[in-house]
Amino acid sequence: MSDNKHVPRVLISDAAKETIDTLRKRFGTDLMFHQSGGCCDGSSPMCFEKGDFKVGASDIWLGNVYGCDFFMNQDQFEYWKHTQLTLDITPGRGSSFSIEIPMGIRFMIRSRLFTTEELENLIPTKTGEEILEENELK
Repeated sequence: MSDNKHVPRVLISDAAKETIDTLRKRFGTDLMFHQSGGCCDGSSPMCFEKGDFKVGASDIWLGNVYGCDFFMNQDQFEYWKHTQLTLDITPGRGSSFSIEIPMGIRFMIRSRLFTTEELENLIPTKTGEEILEENELK
């Protein structure tokens, strides 16, 4: 979700929206995403019940996608900061703790480079700590 002034850093496919809707019904709670940049499936976006993955100063908030906060490890963000991400779904079981895995699918990222104009108008990032502080004030 973006405002009219900023280019979103993360988009979402219809298939990923349907999966999020299914997971929200199943778990009855808000969801969040984190992409760590670790090896294997750690570099794939993982979906958690909101608050089940603890974010901090080394995590970067890229925005809200379909009602879900999306975070990325700071080191991984350095590689991806010039790209617009699209959250999507692919068949197959990953080997992560992401909550969609038992459904026989997994979240994945498609990406494209931002244009020069888009880079000048991106949604500002925040650290995980800043998001936690903002949520405590609400």
